[in-house]
Amino acid sequence: MRPTGLPAGSASKKSKSARPAGGARAPRETDYARLARFRHALRRFLRFSEAQARGVRISPNQYQLMLFIRGFPGPPPSIADLADRLQIQHQSAVGLVDRSARAGLVRRHADTDDRRRVRVVLTERGDRILARLVAAHARQFDRLSRALSGRRPPAKTR
Repeated sequence: MRPTGLPAGSASKKSKSARPAGGARAPRETDYARLARFRHALRRFLRFSEAQARGVRISPNQYQLMLFIRGFPGPPPSIADLADRLQIQHQSAVGLVDRSARAGLVRRHADTDDRRRVRVVLTERGDRILARLVAAHARQFDRLSRALSGRRPPAKTR
């Protein structure tokens, strides 16, 4: 089968330029299908996640922020740690923390070892909201895992 957009005969010709760099094998049709399934499942999970966050009246970014705070190894994360986890600029992380603090989800406190460093922790309200969201996400993540592995979901019980 010829990919769309290519002239007739071009799909059957093998050229060195079509081979991935580093001597890796060329992708097979199953690679395309597997990656497409994964991207579709990932998009569905992200849409689910966004809807869940909005359902409790927070932004999807605030949910991610709280999740990264709660799941951070070691002492509470700094703004720089959160910027790295969220893959955003430092000033964007500051703005997100500011908005989340105004919403009563997080609070800042000075690092005990370096008073110049600010750490971010969840408030009780933030922790309650996060627990609710994580429970919903865990169920959806299990469904996603089954779909990606090709296993059928368990039968629904009444």
